[in-house]
Amino acid sequence: MSQSFDFDKALKDLQAGKDLTGKDGILMPLIKQLTEAAITAELDHHLDNDVEPNRKNGKGSKTIKTGSGSFELNAPRDRAGTFEPELIKKNQTQLTPEIDRKILSLFSHGMSYRDMKYHIHDLYGIEVSTGAITAITDQLIAELKEWQQRPLEGVYPIVWMDAVHYKIREEGRYISKAIYTLLALTIEGKKEILGIYLSDNESASYWLSVLTELQNRGLEDILIACIDGLTGFPEAIGNLFPRTEIQLCIIHQIRNSMKYVASKNQKAFMVDLKLVYRASSIEAAESALDDLEEKWGDAYPIVIKSWRKKWEHLSAYFKYPEPIRRIIYTTNAVEAVHRQFRKLTKTKGAFPNESSLLKLLYAGILNASEKWTMPIQNWSQALSQLDIYFEGRLDSVLEI
Repeated sequence: MSQSFDFDKALKDLQAGKDLTGKDGILMPLIKQLTEAAITAELDHHLDNDVEPNRKNGKGSKTIKTGSGSFELNAPRDRAGTFEPELIKKNQTQLTPEIDRKILSLFSHGMSYRDMKYHIHDLYGIEVSTGAITAITDQLIAELKEWQQRPLEGVYPIVWMDAVHYKIREEGRYISKAIYTLLALTIEGKKEILGIYLSDNESASYWLSVLTELQNRGLEDILIACIDGLTGFPEAIGNLFPRTEIQLCIIHQIRNSMKYVASKNQKAFMVDLKLVYRASSIEAAESALDDLEEKWGDAYPIVIKSWRKKWEHLSAYFKYPEPIRRIIYTTNAVEAVHRQFRKLTKTKGAFPNESSLLKLLYAGILNASEKWTMPIQNWSQALSQLDIYFEGRLDSVLEI
């Protein structure tokens, strides 16, 4: 029988400022005593109901980790070996999943394995191996696969699509691979990541395969898709969603344009360029673009040509009122997700395999999703306007 818990001593320790939990915490002897008593009671019940001759056969010892620290459990055994405790299974080494949850929480905030080990030891007085942390965080991989295959809504009013690159070890060397991210606005105006996908590089053909998978998961219609200027991307979307409006990211276009403008002219060029993308109407924007070409066309023909070539999709937002314009003129919403990803991965440098990257990004998605509980600003007004511009296409999801 375990030695009785000394409540008088515990009270004195508490008054002296000793910690309740953690390494050498006041409660550890009580937790040990209660756990051993419960398992002994389980064994007594098992022996009373065992049809074969059986009896107690000493005790076995193993270290049990809890949310309050660790202790040495002296668990009773039976001679026949048929006793299986319910409280703590034969191969179980944790009393509760609290430590797992803490490790997953630290992992989802981008903490390194080394820092996690130190933090867990500081909190609970428990040494956790790198292998144990890997095994715990690998639980996210199964969740990720299930999440990636979940059914989608039939209609999403707006979807932003973008890719970000990471270094992953493959065949003895580190290579850059692309993570494709699709962030949507639901009919309630809340953000939802539809999926993340990994490929060797960003291409329109792979985006087509990603969109095909979304279609197979139940996606029937996208009103407006906000994307960067990747060649062939609008055509890939149009192949599966021919009625979807394409809006190229104005910010991407500006950044790419300024790469070709001499530093001495950039300030003056931007003044004239703002008259194009900040115009009040498409007519005013096209007039400003003509003026831009007249003034700068000889010096920077590549820039003007790019705006002309992509104008159909760059100018789509001019047809909408301000509440919708603010939402769709840039892919900044999905880039904000990528910035959160980079915060998680900045201490990693590179990843040993694809799974190690994907499970970390998925942990980041879970964190971000917890904050997306409210609709975006002015969504009711924007949704009403979208219902007018895209007549009939929201009828199946609007509850009126």
